[in-house]
Amino acid sequence: MPPLTDTEYDDLASAELRALTAALDRLEASLPAGSLEVELEGDILGVELEGMRCVINTQRAARQLWMAAERQAWHFDWDPAAAAWIVRRTGDELWATLRGLLERRLGHPVSLTRAA
Repeated sequence: MPPLTDTEYDDLASAELRALTAALDRLEASLPAGSLEVELEGDILGVELEGMRCVINTQRAARQLWMAAERQAWHFDWDPAAAAWIVRRTGDELWATLRGLLERRLGHPVSLTRAA
């Protein structure tokens, strides 16, 4: 598979950040007021939940989405076969990884899905 062009990467990364923001906004509506804060500014998505800060941002030169939270970092590559952002080394998927972080912080399962 040839590498993504700048335009392909920008389109995929931007769409992913917008979809994550929308899903997190839906989750925020189901939680007590003020417990989850979500902000998308440019190509940086910030998420704060009960003392946890998570940042997801684009890394155009590497054609990756990077996520950092709880003293960990993940570098997600676009996998066209899976139609998902995946860490090549571990197989971690972006949405599942973020959902796991949120669930551990909240202590219960959460719904974090793309809008239909």
